Amino acid sequence: PAAPFTSRVAYAAAHVVVDPLATTHPTQDAAIDWETTLAFRRHLWSLGFAVAEAMDTAQRGMGLDWRGSQELIRRSLAEARAVGGTIACGAGTDHLAPAPDLALDAVEAAYAEQVGFVEGAGGRVILMASRALAACARGPDDYMRVYDTILSQVQQPVILHWLGDMFDPQLAGYWGSRDIPTAMDVCLKIIASHAGNIDGIKISLLDAGHEIAMRRRLPPGVKMYTGDDFNYPELIAGDEYGHSHALLGIFDAIAPAAAAALHALDAGDTAQYEAIFAPTVPLSRHIFQKPTFLYKTGVVFLAYLNGHQPHFRMLGGQESARSIRHLGELFALADAAGLLRDPDQAAARMRPVLALAGIN
Repeated sequence: PAAPFTSRVAYAAAHVVVDPLATTHPTQDAAIDWETTLAFRRHLWSLGFAVAEAMDTAQRGMGLDWRGSQELIRRSLAEARAVGGTIACGAGTDHLAPAPDLALDAVEAAYAEQVGFVEGAGGRVILMASRALAACARGPDDYMRVYDTILSQVQQPVILHWLGDMFDPQLAGYWGSRDIPTAMDVCLKIIASHAGNIDGIKISLLDAGHEIAMRRRLPPGVKMYTGDDFNYPELIAGDEYGHSHALLGIFDAIAPAAAAALHALDAGDTAQYEAIFAPTVPLSRHIFQKPTFLYKTGVVFLAYLNGHQPHFRMLGGQESARSIRHLGELFALADAAGLLRDPDQAAARMRPVLALAGIN
């Protein structure tokens, strides 16, 4: 790209690259290949994206713990400063084990610790949804208390994060209700009370109707960041009442196409925007199919096929989380979307994956 995006803010939630030669415990110690991980972030920045760091795409809470996240955040913030990249980092409560008898003070302290770390390192915060809060909250008032406390303390506007239970079953009933409109009312009340400290909210509910309904009720100046990996083209394009910006895990996998589409949108060429994005949607829906929280496997697999990393290994052995049929269809869909940047290399890398599954 010759210039940054102008009409939308677009964050790509980035994955991490594991060190395949490490001899650490595969489910307890995050052994990361730092240079390859940071090189992928440079790739995203070069295409014009902002990076959403240490989010669920980086296997946060599924192999990457808070200790590993701190190191990832430190290194990525330094890299962002070195290359002039935009970045925001996830802060949550994942070093606090969820339990129904937790005190809200403990949840607030956990949030304050992580927010303080990110801001102390010079980063902008993405305030992640809390498994601990979901486990111990008795209703909407507990959510309002915790978010009131934390949002009153932040040093610069944050991005809130509403992650649906399809992405994390432990977040079911977030904001104090399993009924989405009721939960939305609670969230919007919190946003209205702290609009000056909120840059926007990312919602990942995989339901365009819910996102549009909430987008139209946001206070002026508070952005909607789509986290809908099923319906992102229409949500980013928007309607006569407004549009969504983006904070998406699928942008890790489809970054070149997404960058081209967003530049077409900047130029007012909606036909080109739609034409570029259209073949990426079947690929994204496949990667994020149920169980949705296993989508990281597809994201990393596509990075492997495209030469962004030399192996197909993941934290916690998550490379085995999807079937060979799933990976085979992903390969075909990525080809159909024009997202295999070197088809011969991708085919050469696909063959040993098939061979390991007994397919010659």
